[in-house]
Amino acid sequence: MNTAATLIAAAETLSRTLAPLSFSAPVSHIYNPLDYAAAAHATYLRRFANTKKRIIFLGMNPGPFGMTQTGVPFGEIPSVRDWMRIHEPIGNPAIEHPKRPILGFDCPQSEVSGRRLWGLFAEKYGTPENFFADHFVANYCPLVFMSATGANLTPDKLSATEMAPVHSACLDHLKTLVEILQPEWLIGVGGFAEGRALLLQDQFPKLKIARILHPSPASPAANKDWSGNVTRKMHELALW
Repeated sequence: MNTAATLIAAAETLSRTLAPLSFSAPVSHIYNPLDYAAAAHATYLRRFANTKKRIIFLGMNPGPFGMTQTGVPFGEIPSVRDWMRIHEPIGNPAIEHPKRPILGFDCPQSEVSGRRLWGLFAEKYGTPENFFADHFVANYCPLVFMSATGANLTPDKLSATEMAPVHSACLDHLKTLVEILQPEWLIGVGGFAEGRALLLQDQFPKLKIARILHPSPASPAANKDWSGNVTRKMHELALW
């Protein structure tokens, strides 16, 4: 079985399932990088999701200057372009917010969360081949939600009723990811992702689930030696 091909097909299925969904205020715009950045996401899967993994790190959903621009989870541009050597054409959402343009690899802003996450992995493992030999990084939800002002809206702050079909599709996709990559550990990057991971525990009783601190600069704790905090946590889990 070609694991990457299976996961590319699963991502396409997830994208199609989410496409017709609509949301009320405060959501004004929705971006789906699995659609307009499908080529970059497929390249990421082909290169780095082609073997079983010991550890999957699971994020919440795309950041505005990361996966939103590059199609790669936590996809801060230099990390994706220069470290992973992924540089594919990026399209545009059907309805684009004027304050949140998709510039792809020409986007001048830096995704701080991605810079911290991939920077730590690059520092510890050197090459992407070394890191991805046993690890993978995925997002639980591929959608980007924005208000009328262009402010980022995270999935945990949206209507539970409107998010129900999103959660159903995303959990199905996460289940497929675990079935295909067969990780020993599923580690949430932040509490939300850990909570979604825990919903799979009954289906995968041998799967170990933990959490690391989210690298978002909105978190005061993350701004105080985030890499040291995560490194200590990974040592506590006997994974590093």
